[in-house]
Amino acid sequence: MNKRIFALTALLLCLALPLTGCESLTADTDTETNTDTDTVTASASDSSEAEAVTLLDVDEMFTDRDYEVGYDESESARITLNGDTASCDSDRVAISGSTVTITGEGTYLLTGNLTDGMVIVDAGDSDKLQLVLDGVDICSETSAALYIRQADKVFITLASGSENFLSNGGSFVDIDESSIDAVIFSKDDLTINGSGSLTIQSPAGHGIVSKDDLVITSGTYDITASSHGLSGKDSVRISEGTFIIVSGKDGVHAENDDDSSLGYLYIAGGAFTVAAEGDGLSAGSVLQIDGGTFSIVTGGGSASGESDRNDSWTRFGGMQRDTGSSDDSTASVKGVKSSGSLVLNGGIFTVDAADDALHSNADLTITGGDYTLSSGDDGIHADGVLSITGGTVNISTSYEGIEGQSIDISGGSIAVTASDDGLNAAGGNDESGYSGFGGGMDAFEADADCIITISGGSLTVEAGGDGIDSNGSLTVTGGTVWIDGPSDSGNGALDYGTEATITGGTFVALGASGMALNFGSGSTQGCILVTVSTQQAGTGISLTDSDGVALVTGTAGKSYNSVLISCPELTQGEVYTLTAGSDSTEITLSSLVYSSGGSSMGGGNMGNDRSGRGGMH
Repeated sequence: MNKRIFALTALLLCLALPLTGCESLTADTDTETNTDTDTVTASASDSSEAEAVTLLDVDEMFTDRDYEVGYDESESARITLNGDTASCDSDRVAISGSTVTITGEGTYLLTGNLTDGMVIVDAGDSDKLQLVLDGVDICSETSAALYIRQADKVFITLASGSENFLSNGGSFVDIDESSIDAVIFSKDDLTINGSGSLTIQSPAGHGIVSKDDLVITSGTYDITASSHGLSGKDSVRISEGTFIIVSGKDGVHAENDDDSSLGYLYIAGGAFTVAAEGDGLSAGSVLQIDGGTFSIVTGGGSASGESDRNDSWTRFGGMQRDTGSSDDSTASVKGVKSSGSLVLNGGIFTVDAADDALHSNADLTITGGDYTLSSGDDGIHADGVLSITGGTVNISTSYEGIEGQSIDISGGSIAVTASDDGLNAAGGNDESGYSGFGGGMDAFEADADCIITISGGSLTVEAGGDGIDSNGSLTVTGGTVWIDGPSDSGNGALDYGTEATITGGTFVALGASGMALNFGSGSTQGCILVTVSTQQAGTGISLTDSDGVALVTGTAGKSYNSVLISCPELTQGEVYTLTAGSDSTEITLSSLVYSSGGSSMGGGNMGNDRSGRGGMH
């Protein structure tokens, strides 16, 4: 090694009480996101599940009756479907050709097939009915196979071991004042349960629609629809079940244009495989997920979002994705999206989305779960506060990794790969990447409302743009952070608009020196910013004390010539050795601001002096 020794004075911004030892940053060769980079190894508490957050009264989501799948066959009215007709002995069932109309409360057991017919529920508005599907096959060429015109609530039970098929022939023709547009269409509350299976084919509309609440507590579902797979106006609530959904619009959709407090989506568990040309899961108000397994692909996946952002496309026909326009034909292709707050307390998520993988038009909170995310735009986006308190997050492909007006990380294990910024606190709606830049130069001006706070957890970032970028402030009080920032001098591993302070935690940022910044004078933990000769990816980095004890170790994932390190063990007056690839630098820590080799954007002063930045950060 060509060893060069420098007696340098680095930056010690202010010392508080004696500080404890810092956590080493070590390579994790098993990390899926950054297979060629080193990551921060989190302690057990970093990735543990944090306290769940609830925005919905989950105790009121499901009733005992929603879970009840039993029925007394001897007390049930049996409806036998026979091709183009049907038979039943009950006076609450009227049969006209291939149309079966149920008019009163009770339990009805359906078997057989209708080649072009439908079952209609038209009961009293206080009646509760149970429809047991035990091997039915119903196709309606021009309407819903099952239409609930009126009732208080209908329970559809899939009989144990049964296979059931409902379909539409390719068009929907109104038969009353309702615009029926789903294979199962309900104007009132609908619950579906049971241990059987249900296959739905809807080439011209939705799969299952409730104009009230749609509740599913069990069953196996295979739904192909040209519009939404599952849709509820007041809510969609799912406790369990297995779902395969291929949809021309959203996979699961809840929205109420008349009441902003409704149109929410709650999922407690289940297994979901969704391929959607719209959003995977979408809510008009609150979206809360407490568990489940989710495999979601939207808009053809992240590769489609990256390469074909302005193309028109369709699978079922009639839908256009044109990110350059704002007309109604523009399809939203996000993985999990809420127009209100989004809370994710648990679950296993694999999302490959043409647009944002996880998105909220308000606040977004992750308290637990396992997330493997690929996005054509943001991995995780919130228009408001984005908070991560637990869980494991792996963003393998994104334009910007994590974006919100403010970002608060207090726990979890997070790995981010981004072609632009890794973390970005920027005010306003999502205007970057997939949607195109929309703010001009104003988008880069400092904004005091944009805040990034890191107080715990572990975070690794590989970024083509800024590693961490706040249009306002950055505060680090704990946790472990490793950044492989940009190799070009047009961006920096660390960037902020107003101030950056560090009072705890371990922080390493590598990148190009041209835009390099250090933490500011409000910090109470020592910070070292050093310019070295250009080092290549794969070179080792270590910081050792005068006794040779390694405080920080790691391996660069990208080429770099700037190193920023802050660690609780840094003490004023002590001597440290920074080894970066072929460079070995001896540093005597003092309060003097110093930059070895200088910077093109501020001379030797690497504190709060942002002169020459041109306002772009």
